[in-house]
Amino acid sequence: MKLKILFKGIDQVQIRGMKEVEIKGISANSKSIVPGYLFIAKRGKKFDGSTFIPEAIQGGAAAILTDTYDPFITETTQVIYPDPGALEFLLAERFYEKPSKKLKMIGITGTNGKTTTSYLIKYLLEKHKEKCGLIGTVAWMTGKRVFPPTHTTPDFLTLTRLLSEMVEAKATTGIMEVTSHALEQNRVQGIDFQVAVFTNLTHDHLDYHPTMEAYAQAKALLFRRLLPSASAVINIDDPASNLMMRECQARFLTYGATSLAELRASDLKMTAGGMQFKVHYKGELHVLNTQLIGRFNVSNVLASVGVALIQGMTLPAICEAMKSFTGVPGRLERVPNRKKLQVFVDFAHTPDALEKALKTLQEFKQGRIITVFGCGGDRDAKKRPLMGLIAEKLSDVSILTSDNPRGENPSEIARQVLGGCEKPEQTIVELDREKAIAKAIEITTPHDIILIAGKGHETTQIFAHRTIHFDDRKVAKDACERWQGISQ
Repeated sequence: MKLKILFKGIDQVQIRGMKEVEIKGISANSKSIVPGYLFIAKRGKKFDGSTFIPEAIQGGAAAILTDTYDPFITETTQVIYPDPGALEFLLAERFYEKPSKKLKMIGITGTNGKTTTSYLIKYLLEKHKEKCGLIGTVAWMTGKRVFPPTHTTPDFLTLTRLLSEMVEAKATTGIMEVTSHALEQNRVQGIDFQVAVFTNLTHDHLDYHPTMEAYAQAKALLFRRLLPSASAVINIDDPASNLMMRECQARFLTYGATSLAELRASDLKMTAGGMQFKVHYKGELHVLNTQLIGRFNVSNVLASVGVALIQGMTLPAICEAMKSFTGVPGRLERVPNRKKLQVFVDFAHTPDALEKALKTLQEFKQGRIITVFGCGGDRDAKKRPLMGLIAEKLSDVSILTSDNPRGENPSEIARQVLGGCEKPEQTIVELDREKAIAKAIEITTPHDIILIAGKGHETTQIFAHRTIHFDDRKVAKDACERWQGISQ
């Protein structure tokens, strides 16, 4: 699109330079600028985008949208507007031609379960011959590309570009994890979700939200913005479900274990290899088998079943399809190894998620549970002592290590975690994550279960001044191969 067409009819805009320049994309992140892009130098709470203009030009920006003309920039077109950030929504919608209006949009919010639920929904709908894109914690999948995300819910410009790629790839449905941060920061503005899912609300992100009430209210924004023609799939077992439904105009489909739920599960049977339970819906009763484990995953399965029903699938077809769903990367993912040791990697980084993962493993343990865990830096510090106590209570051996310390001192994070333990001296502290994992496997027996919690699918570890490649699954597998214990 020509620059002059992109800015046509916008008052107060001044274009200094070539108006005929071809714009191939838009970004407010200088690091994502490629040749032909328009860079929006907007002012944020922490950063002034104008300081990144040289980096954007070096990246090949065809034009810069800024609030102040710079006479020293002579080879790149400058578009001057008093508040560049205020034009972000309009320019994205104009350039990418409102892609969300061309897709069935499904949004999932909640503290835990968003990723598993989104993968389940994608899997079921594709069995129903729908072509789906997915944006979430593990990956961004547009149909054309699959790549690691920078955020669970990206900034509005990136999100619009991703949705546009889905449209180009002939996708019919866009599935998104929608975070509380994204809702408060209007990253999903202009998107009319046809279906919104609420999984649960537990302790997290209190570094950003001042209280749990504020956190809940942020989640509720997704449901308050639904149109009357939309559908809300709500976990009625969670106390926060009332808040999600309070000012929601959409149709409700409630799910859970309680008899009040329209979509209900009962008679759960669980083994190390999977689960079976009965699904009740509008007088129908069908048995559902899944390779997923964990009582918490019953809720995730029900949420996805609810969405699939809304999208036109029958309950028998859903139950049949669920048999072959194998799981989600980093969510109680078993680490295959020749020594046949029982090692699981899980993304559990909140008190609730860690507790649920450990309680799941306890249901089929024969020996000990050995837990390797840590807490991320520059994140909610209030959950650290809670996680220390949970690991201590529900593990036979607890090994405290580093997660992604980011800008914080790992020793200080560990001190705060130990502050919640009743017997901190019994927790093994090894801040080198690779050594901590190796220690857990070194002391295991074939009957023990090892849980490596916190990072799940992640393939890096983030420190203050560097980021290194680190995959819990690979580190654990290599350590298993070195194991010298007694084989089964």
